[in-house]
Amino acid sequence: MAGFLTRERIVAPPGWSRWLVPPAALSIHLAIGQAYAWSAFKTPLADGLGLSGVATALPFTLAIIMLGLSSALFGTKVDANGPRWAMVVATSCFVSGFLISALGLYLGWYWLVVFGYGFVGGIGLGVGYISPVSTLIKWFPDRPGLATGLAIMGFGGGALIASPLTASLLSAFGASGDNPSVTGIGNTFLVMGLIYLVFMSVGWMLIRVPAEGWTPPGWDASSAKKSAMITTGQVSANNALRTPQFWLLWVVLTFNVTAGIGILERANPIFQDFFRDSTPAETLAATAVGFVSILSLANSAGRLAWSSLSDVLGRKNMYRIYLGVGALLYLLITLIPNQSRALFLVASILILSFYGAGFATVPAYLRDLFGTYQVGAIHGRLLTAWSTAGVLGPLIVNAIADSRIQAGVEGPARYTTAFSIMVVLLVIGFVCNELIRPVNPKYHEPEVDVADDADRPTAEVKGQQT
Repeated sequence: MAGFLTRERIVAPPGWSRWLVPPAALSIHLAIGQAYAWSAFKTPLADGLGLSGVATALPFTLAIIMLGLSSALFGTKVDANGPRWAMVVATSCFVSGFLISALGLYLGWYWLVVFGYGFVGGIGLGVGYISPVSTLIKWFPDRPGLATGLAIMGFGGGALIASPLTASLLSAFGASGDNPSVTGIGNTFLVMGLIYLVFMSVGWMLIRVPAEGWTPPGWDASSAKKSAMITTGQVSANNALRTPQFWLLWVVLTFNVTAGIGILERANPIFQDFFRDSTPAETLAATAVGFVSILSLANSAGRLAWSSLSDVLGRKNMYRIYLGVGALLYLLITLIPNQSRALFLVASILILSFYGAGFATVPAYLRDLFGTYQVGAIHGRLLTAWSTAGVLGPLIVNAIADSRIQAGVEGPARYTTAFSIMVVLLVIGFVCNELIRPVNPKYHEPEVDVADDADRPTAEVKGQQT
């Protein structure tokens, strides 16, 4: 079995189409993207187990924390062992998370749901998220923004599948409505885990890496678009941590994610709070489910569309849009809360499209700054920003909303303070993006020491001779 998982077993033969690789990545990312549909579980868990909004966010929050930590810890291992090994590990952990959560609900132990979905499943999220990224960049050196967008759009679109699937299963098992069955919630976790086991297995069976020296037909690296922000050198994962560019980009990603994840994690209740006065309860609940699906679509579409545009406009310019326009949109829905459902919907769609695009664009941004050598490991370490944002976003929105609810505050006013904080964070991220400059050549690896396929993780230390 170990031999089946090694990089050597998945080197593509001559004539292999690189367009088979994005579907392999999508099968993993569409599955683990279920995390974005977590809000579908919040109300059943709250009603069935008597939990607060903050408590029902714990599995999701821990999952995002573990996503960042496992990406950082296993990033170099993923580069060394190859994407098939990583995808099998991701499948095992992610599916186990659902099965452990189901057991916890059968026993009435919520801590087991937090541990299963949050800790074990979160490791699957992290390893699965980074597993195809460096592979795709190597398959698409001519269009890195498009390549990462193709895969990472799946993570954003996962909720588009998971949200209606979760709602259907909860209803079928008697776990929706005023008195949800805790056992029914457990059955939902069990069935979803088995579905994702089959779906994710397609990815690790299909994935391939390019042969050494392979380039796209008709593509000449010397004729590729040149920019002061695109390096001609290579930086190791360890050396990347010593550069100001890494940490500036870390702040940029943290605050861009915080701004989006705060809405996404509580999307269903936010919509109902904004429009409760003008809509019958049953219609409002159904519309809120549709709102979550629309945000998921925006999250997914933004990852492909905006990251592809970054191949033309450049990564720095795209982040100016994500952060600057995003801040203005948050200000808009704060100042004009529920006067227009269409305006609220358009602003939310754009905010979530920028949120998703930030994830899809950042691997190409890293490739521009640090080269392709160990870009997977660098990406994994940068995703600790996601862990931080996974705590900040839901904590800011849920804690403030819960306190306002206890104070008897109704409607959009529950979120005014939280959304104002998001505006400030996006402005700070905008400033940090402006400060990013090309990496100093002193951090580059000696050219003779660089293995382009990242098979020699121990070479990291060789770039630290400066």
